[in-house]
Amino acid sequence: MLDCPLEYKKGESATQLELTKASDFANVLKQEEKEVEELCNEILRVKPDVVITEKGVSDLAQHFLLKHNVSVIRRIRKTDNLRIGRVSGAVICNRPEELEERDVGTECGLFEVKKIGDEYFAYFLECENPKACTIMLRGASKDVLNEIERNLHDAMSVARNIMVCGNVIPGGGCVEMSVSRMLYEESKKMTGLEAQCIEQLSEAFEIIPKTLCQNCGADVIRTVTELRAKHSEEGPKYSIDGNTGKITHVDTMKLWESVGVRHQTFKTAIECSSMLLRIDDVVSGVKKDRSGGGPKGPAANQETFGDARDG
Repeated sequence: MLDCPLEYKKGESATQLELTKASDFANVLKQEEKEVEELCNEILRVKPDVVITEKGVSDLAQHFLLKHNVSVIRRIRKTDNLRIGRVSGAVICNRPEELEERDVGTECGLFEVKKIGDEYFAYFLECENPKACTIMLRGASKDVLNEIERNLHDAMSVARNIMVCGNVIPGGGCVEMSVSRMLYEESKKMTGLEAQCIEQLSEAFEIIPKTLCQNCGADVIRTVTELRAKHSEEGPKYSIDGNTGKITHVDTMKLWESVGVRHQTFKTAIECSSMLLRIDDVVSGVKKDRSGGGPKGPAANQETFGDARDG
């Protein structure tokens, strides 16, 4: 694969010539054709079947390559170029002169072009050791495709989190209620401002079970109180069914979440709260400094003008 253009830009030539006659212009075209042919010969020297480049390919270069039954794909994105290199085992080169036979990818068995709808798509199939792939999504409209892409991205993220961290925990507010109860018990052992902070954090963790009850139309106070009692008596074994609003055993509901995701959620929530508290302290401190130093800005100017009019 190449990362260089197989074409000349307008206004460029191998040597600077003064075009005063028609024959001079013909000589420039011949020289350009010779240079393009030499570039193509450098590529053909390694005997490829498909040439892929992120830049442009002139019609003349396509002609020379097509004469030797070599297909050309031009102006592809860099990310796609990297994926093709991983699939076929090819090495990306910046200059045709640097190409070697070992740089040619030989792990792809079939290359074909298909037309789907109104667009053409290139396929690299029957690869020996594929390390990348492309997922094609189809939909009736652009909005449907965007929604499908978002859902697919979420599903792949969930699969990735499970592969990275294989541990799972029950969902449905079970973990949040368990953490809330544990923090509440710890707050009883403390005194002063620290105990109040832990108690407020305990109440904050109950927001998830309360929100689940509200979404399914259940009695929030009664359901959360019952869930708290079950956790105190039997341990963290019960969750809230988001469909019925009833308290269900975690083994019966079979709703599981990744430990890594839940850990990151708790960490982000506490960090955001701490940041808001710091900002509030800074704003409060600025207000105190201004009030203690007397009026400033427009208020001070108004008082000065008032004194002048009174005098």
